[in-house]
Amino acid sequence: MLDKKHIKFFQNLLGEDNAYFDQAHLMAYSYDATRKRHLPDGVLFPGDESDVSKILKYCNENKLAIVPRGAGSGFTGGALAHEGGLVLAFEKHMNKILEIDMQNMVAVVQPGCINMDLQRVVEEQGLFYPPDPASQDYSTIGGNVSENAGGMRAAKYGITKDYVMALRAVLPNGEVIRAGKRTIKDVAGYNIAGILIASEGTLAVITEITLKLIAKPKFTKTAMGIFPSVQTAMNAVYKSMAAGVTPVAMEFLDALCINAVEEKFSKGLPKEAGALLITDVDGDIEAGLEQDLATIERVFKENGAGEFKIAKDASERNDIWFARRNCSQAINIYGTLKLNEDITVPRSRLPELLKRIAEVSVKYGVKVPCFGHTGDGNVHTNVMVADKNDPSQVKNGHQAIEEIFKITVELGGTLSGEHGIGISKAEFMPLAFSDAEMALFREIKRAFDPNNILNPGKMGL
Repeated sequence: MLDKKHIKFFQNLLGEDNAYFDQAHLMAYSYDATRKRHLPDGVLFPGDESDVSKILKYCNENKLAIVPRGAGSGFTGGALAHEGGLVLAFEKHMNKILEIDMQNMVAVVQPGCINMDLQRVVEEQGLFYPPDPASQDYSTIGGNVSENAGGMRAAKYGITKDYVMALRAVLPNGEVIRAGKRTIKDVAGYNIAGILIASEGTLAVITEITLKLIAKPKFTKTAMGIFPSVQTAMNAVYKSMAAGVTPVAMEFLDALCINAVEEKFSKGLPKEAGALLITDVDGDIEAGLEQDLATIERVFKENGAGEFKIAKDASERNDIWFARRNCSQAINIYGTLKLNEDITVPRSRLPELLKRIAEVSVKYGVKVPCFGHTGDGNVHTNVMVADKNDPSQVKNGHQAIEEIFKITVELGGTLSGEHGIGISKAEFMPLAFSDAEMALFREIKRAFDPNNILNPGKMGL
């Protein structure tokens, strides 16, 4: 229970309609996409950067934990107050697009700005912001930066860090810093913006983001290949890239995902298929896209694809993408508990990764449907526990996850391609990092946040 003097300070600073300590608000901000619940001690809605500065300064002096929060759409508990503290929420006030600079092709936004809102506004002006996480309709840019979010277009266009040019942020002591510049080149000083990206709100609170924009491509085409096995599909992924084509997206579904989508939605998918690969190509010359698709079709068929379908119009394009966009919910038919991870390996190691995941599935008696962004080596592995109320099944599921993490690291991969670490993966950090590396992370944390008030306990720090 928060001391009354603290409650009075925040209500005087923000007004009672922006500082809440009632049970309803605490419940509303107690969970994220992990479905875990941790009640905060209060929920604060700052109006501007000055409010953030005053809040952090007060919390630092009084050793009160602060948990920055975007939309709460994360899969690792990064926005949960699992050690108590105050949630600092940005969706109410600090949610604006401050500037679209057409001459320099940059956008300046507040952390609560919704990703898709930014995409729509810049595309109306012929520009393009590529990072497109699955949660783009509701996730915030601040959350995307804090987790270094990716998306389906990452194969060609990269991820959030590739578009962050500068940040404004507030340190735990209330001081405001600017990291980066609105320039293409900047090698003066340490790359503080790079350190803050993917830091999950553990180092500073981001209050303003300057993002690079690019010209919007004029044409996009979509195609789908049907493969007899996951292995043949994974071979086709990296061989397509090696053939000189850089698709916007190269997404896959394995047989379990295909059958789940078909059972739930009856979309006419080939239930006998071992895997599907869905790809987009884009550009300003339509003939160039046709050439790219011809190359992809050749490589797909050389690697076992029995069918290659090119969407003729927007309706067919939407039909092709439907399975990928809806497979996450469809695979819930396989269990009552989903242990969802987003491991990433070098593209050439995808065939071995999927082969060994299948072995883990058999070893622990769990279904592991896989889908994801194979164009950048990012696979969403979903260990499905049939009965979440059976302790032995849950234990097997968690053991399967740990073994999959070990395999991923062994293959030169990473524990997370886009979801982050939060609390869900914190215990596995020593699998991927040496003692010296973990010690360095903790030193960086102490340098920014000596009193450990910002998102304590996240990332294994």
